[in-house]
Amino acid sequence: MSDLYARHRSVLPDWLALYYEDPLEITHGEGRHVWDADGNKYLDFFGGILTTMTAHALPEVTKAMTKQAGRILHSSTLYLNRPMVELAERIAQLSGIPDARVFFTTSGTEANDTALLLATAYRRSNTLLAMRNSYHGRSFSAVGITGNRGWSPTSLSPLQTLYVHGGVRTRGPYASLGDEEFIAACVEDLKDLLGHTRAPAALIAEPIQGVGGFTSPPDGLYAAFREVLAERGILWIADEVQTGWGRTGDHFWGWQAHGQNGPPDLLTFAKGIGNGSSIGGVVARAEIMNCLDSNSISTFGGTQITMAAGLANLAYLLEHDLQGNARRVGGLLIERLRAVAAQVPHVREVRGRGLMVGVELVKPGTDEADPDAASAVLEATRAEGLLIGKGGGHNTSALRIAPPLSLTVAEAEEGAAILERALRSLS
Repeated sequence: MSDLYARHRSVLPDWLALYYEDPLEITHGEGRHVWDADGNKYLDFFGGILTTMTAHALPEVTKAMTKQAGRILHSSTLYLNRPMVELAERIAQLSGIPDARVFFTTSGTEANDTALLLATAYRRSNTLLAMRNSYHGRSFSAVGITGNRGWSPTSLSPLQTLYVHGGVRTRGPYASLGDEEFIAACVEDLKDLLGHTRAPAALIAEPIQGVGGFTSPPDGLYAAFREVLAERGILWIADEVQTGWGRTGDHFWGWQAHGQNGPPDLLTFAKGIGNGSSIGGVVARAEIMNCLDSNSISTFGGTQITMAAGLANLAYLLEHDLQGNARRVGGLLIERLRAVAAQVPHVREVRGRGLMVGVELVKPGTDEADPDAASAVLEATRAEGLLIGKGGGHNTSALRIAPPLSLTVAEAEEGAAILERALRSLS
C-alpha cells in the first residue's frame, strides 16, 4: 500500500484529502461491505460519501449497466436519449415541483452550478443567500457560496454571497431558544439582512448540512424563510445532494420537513441516485429552467449508461421501501448511539435523521471542537472493521454515519457496538 500511496502523492494534488494514517485502497464490495487490497473486510457506514445508496454491487444495477453497455455507452444530449427521458420523467414526478423540467449533470457540484446559473439569469441578480456552515461543491461558483471555512479555499467569486443564520441548531446566538423562538429569531435576522442589500436571486440551502456535520434547523425553518422570500420574488434552491431519495427516513426529500409553503423553486440532486455512477441534476419549474437565452448541451450529463444505473437503482429503492428501512433502522441506530453518548464525555451531541447520523465530539467539559478525537475514532473503527466519515464546521470534529439504505438491524447493531468501543476508548 505504501507504494501506491507514494505514487498518489507524486502525481495528485496535496489538497486531495485521504482518510487514515495508512490510507486504504478499497478493491471491491458487496451489500453493505467492502474489502481492501490486503483482503480485510469492512462494514461500510459511509458509502463513498453517501453515494452507494442501496448496496455495493447491487445485481439490479450492475445488470442494467452491463446490458446498456452492450448497446451504447454515450451519445451526448445532441440526440434523443430514451433512458434519460425515462429517468427525467420519474424524477420530475417525485420532485413535487409543478411543471417540472430536469437537467442532468455529472456531479452535485455541477448541479449546484447549474442551479446558480438558472437562478441568477432568471432573477437578473448575482446576489445569493446561503447558510452559514454550508457546503455546495468544489467549483469556483460553488466555493463562493460555501459557508464552511474549511472547504472554501478562496474568497474570490462571481457572486455576492450573504450568509444567513439557522443551519446549526445547537450553536450560535440563538442556540438557547426553543424551536419556535429559534425560527422566529432566524426569520427576523433574514428580514434584517434583506433590508440592507439589493434583491438576491435565491437562497440555497441543504435541509441537513452534509459536510457541515449533519446539522439541521428545526422543522419548518425553511418554510418560514420561504414565506419571506416569496413575498420578494426570491427563489429557494434546495440542495438535496446528500438528503435526497429517502435517506432521512421521514421524507423522500429533505425539503419536505419544511414544505408547509410548497416545494422549492429548484432542487439539486446527485450522489445516491446513481449508486456510484456519476449522476447529478437540477429540477426546476419550466419558466425557470427555460429562462436561458443561449444554446447549451451536456456532453456527459445524462449519458445512457449512467441513466440505466439510475433507473434501476431508483426502481429498487422504491420497490423495497428503502426510505422506510432508513426510518426504522436509522431510528434504532440513533437511539443506540445516544445511549452510548450519555456515558462518553467527549460526545456533545448525536443528531440526524434516518440513516444520516452525526456525532459531534468536543474536549470534555467544554464546547471546544476536538478534531483529534474524531481522527482517533476513525482509526479505531477502521481497526475493528468499520468505515465512517467525518466533517463539521468546527475543525472537522463530527463523525458522519451514512450507510447504504438497505442496512439491516443486525448490521446497525454491529456498527454501533464498534462505535461504542471506539468512543469509550477516548476516555
